[in-house]
Amino acid sequence: MPYTEAKEHAPGQLHGIFVDPYSAFDNMTTERLLHLRVAMQALIGRPLAGRQLILRVIHGWENGGCDPVELRHSDYPIATLEELRDIEALHRRALEELTPWPGTAGDLLAAPLAEAIRVAEAEGLTLDQQTRQTPSRWPGFRGGLWLYTLFKAYHRLTYGEDDSYRASRISLPAGERELHEFHLEEGEFAVITPADAASGEHLLVLHPSQLAPVLALLGETLTA
Repeated sequence: MPYTEAKEHAPGQLHGIFVDPYSAFDNMTTERLLHLRVAMQALIGRPLAGRQLILRVIHGWENGGCDPVELRHSDYPIATLEELRDIEALHRRALEELTPWPGTAGDLLAAPLAEAIRVAEAEGLTLDQQTRQTPSRWPGFRGGLWLYTLFKAYHRLTYGEDDSYRASRISLPAGERELHEFHLEEGEFAVITPADAASGEHLLVLHPSQLAPVLALLGETLTA
């Protein structure tokens, strides 16, 4: 397996701030709220102020489904919390009016998966239908491990997770990235950042149901 494509529980930016980021956000941690404020400022506040933050809203999986073709997303460059409020209102109105949430299907997983399979077969691998359709088997071909790692993250953001924090490192086609997942009582979301605190675009990834709680969290942690 090409483990250099991705590694879960890999040290990231928060390891340079906290002695143990995996326990920093636990409900029983004494300075939990302070830790949240520091983490949100580092991962979201700075790129927001620097106009390097993109909000990625994902949806399309429901009732246990997780077909890559059905995963939809919309990306919104944001520079202020007010812009985030506008996006939350857009999705809330769509839900209230029973209209579909905006988003393009297939681009996040299905399209790059099809390309990775095409390349693997061009290199001589024979991939049966079960391998194509089973995410846990994707690491068996080049490009499959980072896709599987993102698949699991999108799945946890859709259906929930018990661990409050998880850090991974991923070699995406666009370059090395850190994946920071937060599953908190205040909201569930992920931040994909350039590795090693390098400059560049940051992605804030969440399900539409988490827009309001995450907006509230950021309103509390990014203000003086």
